Amino acid sequence: MCVNPLTRAKEEGGMVTRISRPAPGEYRDYAIAYVSLVPDDGLILDHLEANARRFEALLRAYPASMLKSPHAPGEWTVLDVLLHVTDNERVFAYRCLCIARGESAPLPGFDQDEYAAAAGANSRSLDDLLVEYRAVRAASIALIRGLDDAVLDVRGAADGHPLSVRAIAYLIVGHELYHLRSLLENYGMPAGAA
Repeated sequence: MCVNPLTRAKEEGGMVTRISRPAPGEYRDYAIAYVSLVPDDGLILDHLEANARRFEALLRAYPASMLKSPHAPGEWTVLDVLLHVTDNERVFAYRCLCIARGESAPLPGFDQDEYAAAAGANSRSLDDLLVEYRAVRAASIALIRGLDDAVLDVRGAADGHPLSVRAIAYLIVGHELYHLRSLLENYGMPAGAA
């Protein structure tokens, strides 16, 4: 019999297995665009793992000629989007750590366009960016998996707005889904992609 490792971890160490959907007020109003994309089943860790496989498969299916060419003037390239998702996840995970550990100081905001402009995604290879993406995802999964249920309701402040630990987990998943959908809308489904 196969035992779900998340269930076993919960039984052995009191770690999170399901995270209920955050309520309005646990995140900034605009973030409903991300939260609403996440299935309402509480399986955030499963979604983080499945989304990573789906995201990487899509990126690998695009021809190399598409990776560094924006779909329209002034827009981000596929590689810019990948590094943006990675950078945002890193920021979200840091916020999750701080708030879960009881940080009372407000956490700073950041300008995603300035980060993207400074990141240099198009000077790197897809393989290199995916190594970084996978490392960040593994760290996020480990962080969220190690949270106790009691900290999911803990709230702090980021960029001058309230934010709960639970909401951050949903933002990580939903933000990636948002950009996955955006890539499909702007670049299409590559031939041979699943």
